[in-house]
Order: sequence, then C-alpha cells, then structure tokens
Amino acid sequence: MAARIYRPAKTAMQSGEGRSKSWVLEYEPESARRIEPLMGWTSSDDQKSQIRIKFATRQEAVDYARKQGIAYSLTEPHARRRKPKAYADNFRTDRTKPWTH
Repeated sequence: MAARIYRPAKTAMQSGEGRSKSWVLEYEPESARRIEPLMGWTSSDDQKSQIRIKFATRQEAVDYARKQGIAYSLTEPHARRRKPKAYADNFRTDRTKPWTH
C-alpha cells in the first residue's frame, strides 16, 4: 500500500495554472489492469486506484500519509520556464530564419 504525493501539471488545454496548485495523494496500483474480452474495456480489482485526495500544501499531504501509516514517495514539481515573446519579434530584421506562413 504505497502512495505518491505530487503536484499535477497544467493540462495542455489551459494556459494558466488554475487547477494545478493543490497537492495530490494517489495510491500506486497494486495489480495490473486487464482487458475485458467482450467490450475491450480495461478493468482492475484494485479499488484504491480510485482514491485521489487533494491537499492545499505539500506538508499537509505528508502529515496525512505519516498519520495514516502510508508509505509514500514525494515528487517535486518542475519549475515552469517561460520565454518572453512579443509580436514585434516576427518582424525583426536580424532574424536567423525567414518568417513565412
């Protein structure tokens, strides 16, 4: 019964970080998923894979795991690197590659 604590990354469909500020405790799968032969759906006997607990801070998630006696692994989030961009850069005269459609 191991769990992992992480902060989810933003989805590709959003530009902001609205739903990625909380920390999540999620159990690791104990058994492999299998394909149901008739319909082709995947299923699992592991009911803990459905549990996903959200916390406001990393420390709250770690404290909860320790209090409940859950072995956990902590994954730190990657820092987001932003490139400053401006529309005027498309029309610079010192571009290395020509800008075309």
